Amino acid sequence: MRILVIGGTRFLGAHFVDAALARGHALTLFNRGQSAATPRAGVENVVGDRDGGLDVLKGHQWDAVLDTCGYYPRIVRASAELLAGAAEHYTFVSSISVYADLSKPGVDEESPVGRIADETIEEITEESYGPLKALCERAVEKLFPRRTLIVRPGLIVGPLDRSDRFTYWVMRVARGGEVLAPAPAYAPVQLIDVRDLAGWILRCMEKRVTGVFNGTGPTRSTTMGELLECCRRVCNPRAAFTWIEPEFLIGQEVTPWIELPVWMPETAEAGLYEVRVGRAIAAGLTFRMCEETVRDTLEWARTRPADYEWRAGMKAEKEAAVLQAWADEMAER
Repeated sequence: MRILVIGGTRFLGAHFVDAALARGHALTLFNRGQSAATPRAGVENVVGDRDGGLDVLKGHQWDAVLDTCGYYPRIVRASAELLAGAAEHYTFVSSISVYADLSKPGVDEESPVGRIADETIEEITEESYGPLKALCERAVEKLFPRRTLIVRPGLIVGPLDRSDRFTYWVMRVARGGEVLAPAPAYAPVQLIDVRDLAGWILRCMEKRVTGVFNGTGPTRSTTMGELLECCRRVCNPRAAFTWIEPEFLIGQEVTPWIELPVWMPETAEAGLYEVRVGRAIAAGLTFRMCEETVRDTLEWARTRPADYEWRAGMKAEKEAAVLQAWADEMAER
């Protein structure tokens, strides 16, 4: 196949390129050139800006398109308009954040999506991100009727993840010692290895699969405790977890998702990690073992420079202070 990838130099796009090349496809990567793509046989790199700079794509034909970086309906619509006659199939990577109500478990692809009063807004906030993604989906489906694959991932993890949400736990457990862990250990968690998602998208593309799919996992629901135990088995069996009540963490001004990645206490998005994925599994989505994801993420993270600035995770000094405050609290109870 001849595949156009909008993006393709980072994380999901980069792993998709690896998978596609391994299966003999020819690729065109269209991006702004801010993350230089390594020259590779079978890959054409085209530098341009999808916001007003799409002309470099005119006059070409592709079997399929993968759009990994669409956030604003106006810009996604422009790309789909130009490519409607130049490609047979369009895959748009959206998000489970499109759903209007994630307060309860069991959200599936038929659940209502969020709406926004001003559909022309082009500012990403907690309130606008999901509805804007939903509008992007609608724009592609309108221009590629019955030729669109919409993938709604949840938390994507693995090598090359610049968000550090999963990588924080891998590296923190590897460092060992007393590790602050957000209780309860039985809290559900859903995540997917980026390579599993990329490979599945490619297989769907090859089969011209269309429709909407939640792209997260795994097959069996897992928990925060199981996730951290997996990290301990792979990274450092001597690490020790101290599970701290969410109310205490909030009282210590610990920020969910940012300072303690993956952690989402009981909030309006309590169903974020219990989304239904049966449709994607029926369409061939599979999941590798947690140990493999942790091991490969650890190996990749250790290649980063010593002065790397983390985008998520708790500073060691604050973690130590919160652990001490918790120990004092327990001594008084």
